Amino acid sequence: MSQDSFKIIGIDPGTNIMGYAVLSVSGTELKVEDLGVLKMQKLKDHQSKLKEIFLQTQDIIETYQPKIMAIESPFFGKNVQAMLKLGRAQGVAIAAAITMGLDVFEYSPKKIKQSITGSGNASKEQVSAMLNHILKVKINSKYLDATDALATAICHHNQSSANKIVGKRYNDWSSFITDNTGRVKK
Repeated sequence: MSQDSFKIIGIDPGTNIMGYAVLSVSGTELKVEDLGVLKMQKLKDHQSKLKEIFLQTQDIIETYQPKIMAIESPFFGKNVQAMLKLGRAQGVAIAAAITMGLDVFEYSPKKIKQSITGSGNASKEQVSAMLNHILKVKINSKYLDATDALATAICHHNQSSANKIVGKRYNDWSSFITDNTGRVKK
């Protein structure tokens, strides 16, 4: 892959079904390398599910060699226990990526939906339909968790592309002046 080509793994964390997608980026071209779900409903306990998330995430990373992980952050719901389990699943997936040297970026569900559809309140079905349109391919996935993972990867791509357009960000004037000596009036 060239220097402007890279892969992003998107993750929609879950302890029963975790969606994942591997997106290849080459310039402005986006290509889905893999899209699927990890099913863990039949595993006996929560610790077994977390171990499986860790191992399977590392297997996907090893297979496709992405440099970046984009992951959906847990959202606050009425069921606190479900949110805690979701947070653990997310943490284990992040740990799997970090131990393999990936940069990790987290996005809220609203941010992901807004990035794909223009509305932070879009349904999972609307996100999936828009992904079909954006990528100009028919994404055949009976699990919306997989398309949510793909949306997360594309959200990261959209956010990082927007940052490239804006240019480098500076924390202080001295750094800006050092990089832009020709723009400083004396």
